[in-house]
Amino acid sequence: RLADPDPDKQQHTIMIPLPNVTGALHMGHALNGTIQDLLTRWKRMQGYSALWMPGTDHAGIATQAVVERRMFEEEGLTRHDVGREALVNRIWRWKEVYQDRILNQLKQLGASCDWRRTRFTLDDLCSKAVRRTFFKLFRDDLIFRGKRLVNWDPHLQTAVANDEVFHDEVDGHFWTFTYPVVDSDETIAFSTTRPETMLGDSAVCVHPSDERYTHLVGRKVRIPLVDREIPIIADGQLANKDLGTGAVKVTPAHDPNDYACGLRNDLEQINILNPDGTINEVAGSKYAGHDRLEVRKMVVADMEAAGHFVEVEDRKIDLAHSDRSKTPVEPYLSDQWFVKMDTLAQSAMDAVDDGRVRFYPSRYANTYLEWLGEKRDWCVSRQLWWGHRIPIWYCKTCSEADLQAAFGDRDDVAWKRNDADDCWLICSETDLPEDALGGDHRLVQDEDVLDTWFSSALWPHATLGWPETDHNPPLNDQPDESGNGKNEVLDFFYRGTVLVTSRDIITLWVARMVLTGLYNMGDIPFSNVCIHPKILDGFGAGMSKSKGNGVDPMDLIDKYGTDAVRFTIASFAGETQDVRLPVGYECPHCGEVIPQKLDHQKAKPKDDTKPTIKCVNKKCKQESQYTSANYDADAGVPVARVVAERFEYGRNFCNKLWNASRFAMLNLEGYTPGVVSEDELQLEDRWILSRLSTTCAELTALLGRYQFDAATRVIRDFTWNEFCDWYLEMIKPRLRDEAAKPAAQRVLVGVLDALIRLLAPFVPYITEELWQRLNEIAPERGLLEPADAEKSVMIASWPEVSTDCQDKELENRFERLQEIIAAVRNVRATSNIPPNTPLKLHIRCSEAIALEMNEIAEVFDNLAKTLLEAAGAEVERPEGSASFSLSDADGFIPLEGVIDLEVELERLEKKAQQLRGFITGAQKKLGNANFTDKAPTEVVNDVRETLVANEKQLASVEEIVRQLGG
Repeated sequence: RLADPDPDKQQHTIMIPLPNVTGALHMGHALNGTIQDLLTRWKRMQGYSALWMPGTDHAGIATQAVVERRMFEEEGLTRHDVGREALVNRIWRWKEVYQDRILNQLKQLGASCDWRRTRFTLDDLCSKAVRRTFFKLFRDDLIFRGKRLVNWDPHLQTAVANDEVFHDEVDGHFWTFTYPVVDSDETIAFSTTRPETMLGDSAVCVHPSDERYTHLVGRKVRIPLVDREIPIIADGQLANKDLGTGAVKVTPAHDPNDYACGLRNDLEQINILNPDGTINEVAGSKYAGHDRLEVRKMVVADMEAAGHFVEVEDRKIDLAHSDRSKTPVEPYLSDQWFVKMDTLAQSAMDAVDDGRVRFYPSRYANTYLEWLGEKRDWCVSRQLWWGHRIPIWYCKTCSEADLQAAFGDRDDVAWKRNDADDCWLICSETDLPEDALGGDHRLVQDEDVLDTWFSSALWPHATLGWPETDHNPPLNDQPDESGNGKNEVLDFFYRGTVLVTSRDIITLWVARMVLTGLYNMGDIPFSNVCIHPKILDGFGAGMSKSKGNGVDPMDLIDKYGTDAVRFTIASFAGETQDVRLPVGYECPHCGEVIPQKLDHQKAKPKDDTKPTIKCVNKKCKQESQYTSANYDADAGVPVARVVAERFEYGRNFCNKLWNASRFAMLNLEGYTPGVVSEDELQLEDRWILSRLSTTCAELTALLGRYQFDAATRVIRDFTWNEFCDWYLEMIKPRLRDEAAKPAAQRVLVGVLDALIRLLAPFVPYITEELWQRLNEIAPERGLLEPADAEKSVMIASWPEVSTDCQDKELENRFERLQEIIAAVRNVRATSNIPPNTPLKLHIRCSEAIALEMNEIAEVFDNLAKTLLEAAGAEVERPEGSASFSLSDADGFIPLEGVIDLEVELERLEKKAQQLRGFITGAQKKLGNANFTDKAPTEVVNDVRETLVANEKQLASVEEIVRQLGG
């Protein structure tokens, strides 16, 4: 469905969290896309003009990294070998292939985006917004360039944000060395995990109250390896006299805490690293050009040879890694562009504090507020080639007069002079020509590109055409002339309704969208933020391609069907956040499912062979590749696709819905539309219509609160239990009765119509097929006013809640009825009584309940082949009967003459003895630490669940034995 501005409708806007053009979709995208599509379809059915904006992200670091890696592996070339233009062209070609793949996967998932509006963060529309925003920030003095300590990725040779760094515990060492005090025989000892950084030390720091060193404060020590003298300073914020030696080496250019100490104490910042992680000339010619890890060994050896080594300890080190290259990052002093966050961050904090932006679950507002509360300036430059090139030009020779002469009458050009008296220029609309200033002056553009998140932060308004206000944004890259001299799309769809995303990018993306929306638009980009769960593997680890534990949702769709995958995924989306998804591999030779083990999650083997898995079926035992591994598949080896038992939940539900609907439609022969009068409604009709109305109200409320797991349970319970298992069974006799049939069919059609509508946002494919089939049989339908049905359920209206139909007292009566029938069925199952054997039922209850029971006595016979023989307060238990208890009634089922009591008692005793054996065995297993500690978690859980089930069954058997007099 298309989404266009419509003054007669309310808007509902969702901006897709942009998939990176680095590869295929994963399970997180499938969950995210399912939720957004569910909401969009639901709101569309409610009459909203519902826009779900599709698009992809250029993902600067991630995409350049994967293309560079592939280029090196396949051709042995680096980016410097091919040059900037050639590399960027290669990445554009990559983008075209993978963007198409990603969008097609979204369509396979059933995504009903407005595909005409598909955007890319490097397209012309988004690029214009990026440049205009940078220009505004520059003009408003909110952007500056400065030398700061950043996280540096030596592999990719770029700065990375704190939020793009992860920490891994690795084996390391803790060395202790000494520096000699100048003009003294004393030395001062300190410890470090990174000895190579001693080459860049600017001071040794002690605590002001540490009496061991107070006499040394103000004096100097000498760094033996570079023969440099540095001061001994006192700083209580850095040094802790109770830790280690109490003295700390200070390297302001290579440690964030040392950097802060250096600023407080005006220490020299000595950078010893080159961008590629090698040591530079500042550290001395002996070490220059060597990798930092190699120099670490050299420094340790040299300090030991000089007599300044004390000891070394083995330690676990918490080491920071780049999320993109998976290699260790280095704190690195570098010139970068920054956005001043003070006022911008405060405005975004205010939007949550005053309730304009709400988080679901609400606890995630704390993550947002805590990060923004730091008001840490945002490093927006990256030393890459793929991305939005920073729109700043430098001139080292021009004067203010030159600038005024060239640009003084232009509002779209701004400039500033920096500390070196160079000039920075920017144009809000176009690139500046090299010779724009004339004469011998030359303009040179900044080499860096912007942080990917800079353009992503503008997504909610850039995609709607901002900064243009006099025309609509293009559709399918063609001009949209329908704006009547205005940008009606931006005016209508901004602000958005809800953002659906993961908690991982609350700081990277959500917070920045809010602050840029407020800065550019003067309004928040969305009112609600729905944080959905993370899907973990079966062992509790986050899924990722690099770990080799990712799951391709297309595998699951091929196996279970799109609707089954969607319905199951929706059931995951609750407030607990983390969902484990154990998987197996389906053998392509025999279909056997091979359970996943941790050793399947491995990287590509060093010998370049393909990881394979052997089938566990003794008759097969053939090998295949498995698709979760991190390697390129070998086309000559069959692939074992991923399967997950949890998706049987969705498939079973879809099968149940299909079969029940098919049964209903098979019983609609001769259907005629018409009004159903109150008198024609039977008790079960009034009950199902009440439950339908109640379910619709609950479902609408739950979707409005973004409680998708609860919404899935509600609609499943109504469909499976109430409609399929109860209502369809109750109306079977009326569908065979020619007199009762017309009214029964009309109610059935009305309920089925509403049910298909309620399920359409969850399972769009099967509901569309059922809708089309129902349209053939009953094109005109409706209980109150029959009318022609819509041609597609996608354009049908969401069922309205009818309080006239709701009857809570009737629902309670039926709940009691269901409990009684369930108890009767349990007696049949426990006592091995065939379903067609007639039973008699006696109920001891109040007279009011007895009256109700007598009114629906026919239902007992229809559904449980049971005759209600007596009901009332004076009913007594017959001899040799099974019994059951409800909160307000007791039931008795005489078994004498139905079964041979002696034979049944003997059978039950044997069953009880067998169950006791099972229970004892399970208890012994669970009491054995070797089993509970070493067996796979799922195996232990299976034993626990089986134990509980057997204990429950034993209690039931023992109770029947007691009732039968055994």
